[in-house]
Amino acid sequence: MTALFQRWPRCMTTVCAFACLFISAPGLQAQTSYQEEKAWVEAAAAPPADFSTSSLQPFEVMKNSALSYGIDPKTLTVGEDGVVRYVMVARSDSGALNVMYQGIRCATAETRTYARWSSNSSWNTNPDAAWQALDFRGPTRPAMMLARQGVCEGRTVTGNVQKILATLKSDRVEYR
Repeated sequence: MTALFQRWPRCMTTVCAFACLFISAPGLQAQTSYQEEKAWVEAAAAPPADFSTSSLQPFEVMKNSALSYGIDPKTLTVGEDGVVRYVMVARSDSGALNVMYQGIRCATAETRTYARWSSNSSWNTNPDAAWQALDFRGPTRPAMMLARQGVCEGRTVTGNVQKILATLKSDRVEYR
């Protein structure tokens, strides 16, 4: 037993030396094995050259609304940046149209209006338009309902254009 106590100071000195070496030498510390995620970069989004109001894919924003909503299926795209872009048309009972080129980013539950169609048949773009949180109230409600009815599955895009359109046609309506 006394031999153990005689060696104890020497053992503790060795242990402390190794501990100091590993604590003070960051290159010798264990390396974390994860790949850092790339910073998200949004792709350029020019409004479509053409759109049609005759073959809109409807979606419901609110029961008994004076406006009917739809997107032009030919303008629907799923970007490499994870943004689903489309032309949305809101039509009043009197036939007045409000047409917007928008995007939904499912990963962050946000929408952005890139351009609005003007009465002189051209797009009014807003390159500085900010991303806005999707919400059941206010101006982002139509995009929120579109996201819930077919564009997004939680925080991911539902799939390719065909799958999104098929999901929208299945009338997956969710109200709040």
